[in-house]
Amino acid sequence: MEVNNRIIKHYLKNVLFINGTAYAGKSTMVKMLADKYGLIHCGENYDCVPVGIPTPEQYPNLCYFQTMKDWQEFINRTPEEYDNWIKGCTREIVEFEIAYLMHISHSQKVIVDTNIPFDILREIADYNQIAIMLSPQSMSVEHFFDRDDSDKMFIKEQIMKADHPEKTMANYLACMAKMNSKEHYDQWANSGLFTIVRKDTTTDTKLEVLEVLANHFGLTVL
Repeated sequence: MEVNNRIIKHYLKNVLFINGTAYAGKSTMVKMLADKYGLIHCGENYDCVPVGIPTPEQYPNLCYFQTMKDWQEFINRTPEEYDNWIKGCTREIVEFEIAYLMHISHSQKVIVDTNIPFDILREIADYNQIAIMLSPQSMSVEHFFDRDDSDKMFIKEQIMKADHPEKTMANYLACMAKMNSKEHYDQWANSGLFTIVRKDTTTDTKLEVLEVLANHFGLTVL
């Protein structure tokens, strides 16, 4: 069964989407906008996949953590393997994310740090419901482990447990570079969607970016 995108767009009219590259400020902006404007907050990697629904046969990428040998396998994949896994997860999670957002947004506005690809976003939401946030590849790679993020700290711990930690760290950062390659960056930048580019990490521009996004989304404080 397929659902017409116009129907999906109608039921997602209360959802605001932010997507883009790593270390562009997406998570920060989603939280700040939710807090200031009273929106339902769906942060990075929010849980929208019901337990027991995806199977490895139908959703091999989403179920990778069930089928992988161990964490050393995870961190030692080639950049190409990692990039293909990320793209696979992004595609496989779309129907779960859309269904969940339709469910929670019927009576209140929602803002989501989304995984939905831009080509699908264009079909299911209006221009003023979508914002793309980008950062240069060097920033997303060099600062990947800078944040006090439990998931990233766990990955760093696993890297330090490897037989050759320096080699494993170099490989994992190469995976991040592949995932945030110029090719992917250019695809986002040329998507035709509203875009904000983060150019440095030394100046605190959170309030300025917040205002720009709020104006784009048409948000007002109640």
